[in-house]
Amino acid sequence: MLHQIPVDGGTLTVEVIEGDTAPVLALHGLTSNRKLWSWVAAHGFTLVTPDLRGRADSVSLTGSSLRQHTDDMVRVLDALELDAVTVCGMSMGAYVGLDLAVTHPDRVRALVLVDGGFPMPAHAAMTPELIDMAFAPQLAALAQTWTPDSYLAANAAVNPLIDPADPLQREYFAHDLSPDGRRRLDEDTVLADARDTILGDSPWRSLTVPTWFVRAEWSTGPNTPPAYTESDAARFHAALPVLREPVLINEVDHGGTVMTPAGAAVTAKVLAEAL
Repeated sequence: MLHQIPVDGGTLTVEVIEGDTAPVLALHGLTSNRKLWSWVAAHGFTLVTPDLRGRADSVSLTGSSLRQHTDDMVRVLDALELDAVTVCGMSMGAYVGLDLAVTHPDRVRALVLVDGGFPMPAHAAMTPELIDMAFAPQLAALAQTWTPDSYLAANAAVNPLIDPADPLQREYFAHDLSPDGRRRLDEDTVLADARDTILGDSPWRSLTVPTWFVRAEWSTGPNTPPAYTESDAARFHAALPVLREPVLINEVDHGGTVMTPAGAAVTAKVLAEAL
């Protein structure tokens, strides 16, 4: 069921996917959309999945920061009359979920961080100028016109872990597009969120809610260095009493943690434990 929820500056589109569990607030990544969670939803979870501001059905809602996303999520929980939920965030969504858990711990029963939330070693060398350069190829694609098939094919050509035969992949990429074939992603919002996520200080040491951490073996395709190494995960685990033993998903990359059947199966198992 789709909901249009009033937030600062307009309305946020939120889909509630009915399943057999207590509701889980599921937060997608920086350039993603709510259909990211389709593979996890297939495991029977009840998911509250917003298109975050500046993306997909919420593309016209701009003016963004991690704290703004957090404020939006409080409005979502209020509108759906959810006092407290388990939160599962992937990539940037993990940073939003962590901020929500730190600033509103009464609204978060448990937190699942999927390849995000904690400081990434690669972020230490980043500057605003380097962030702009890193996102330039993706943002340049905003000027192009696509069909769902051509958009899926272009992404599969870049990342061999994307299976064009998977109908959930087509649904995910189709949801990114407007009826006239343009990608529904606001450039200013993405760059503002990227700077906030990459250059900001994660308040992870202030977490007080039960927390699970899932990480990928690779970052962007097979055999690429991971966003988090085993030693990174061990350091977070040793320093944070509420963090359960981190979980590694083998042979998937960052997006594959939730966008492949194998990755989603592991993430779903961790999420079931958190519930």
